[in-house]
Amino acid sequence: MLKSKLRKKILKIREKNNKKNIQISFSQIIKILKKEKITKKIIGGYYPVNFEVDDLNLLKKFEKKNFNISLPVVKKNFQMDFYQWSFSDPLKINKYGIPEPETKNVVYPDVILIPLVAFDKNLNRLGYGGGYYDRIITSLSKKKKIIKIGLALTVQKVDKVPINVYDQKLDYIVTNKYIIK
Repeated sequence: MLKSKLRKKILKIREKNNKKNIQISFSQIIKILKKEKITKKIIGGYYPVNFEVDDLNLLKKFEKKNFNISLPVVKKNFQMDFYQWSFSDPLKINKYGIPEPETKNVVYPDVILIPLVAFDKNLNRLGYGGGYYDRIITSLSKKKKIIKIGLALTVQKVDKVPINVYDQKLDYIVTNKYIIK
């Protein structure tokens, strides 16, 4: 199936199934960080839109545990960077209608929580098609080791995500019911 058709189909399924804002277990994410021996404490999250899995409660808990949290800021040419952010900091709405930090402290997260449209058992991710996450993962991976964790509902799983050379695999996918590694 073409990426665009698959995207439309799964977005409808996600919307139908995430009206109640299903949460991902914080303890599952912490287990991954312990297993990966994450000692640096910069977490890259995202501001959920379009019925994406809501990571804001996870980010709040990370902030309480003295992690530095950050959110992406979209740039020109399908680029983005992560900027330090706290729940007490203001947000502005970007051209896609997504809240992002106003402050300009670029950070390089050690762990990135990544929204997705669809995923498969091989840790492939289908996003919205702009390649923002593929580019930032490529860029950050040249600077340091990063752990890429996709957040999804189990209903977003498909048999096979169509991929190309630019698509970046995830390290984990954490759903409301299980973890894929």
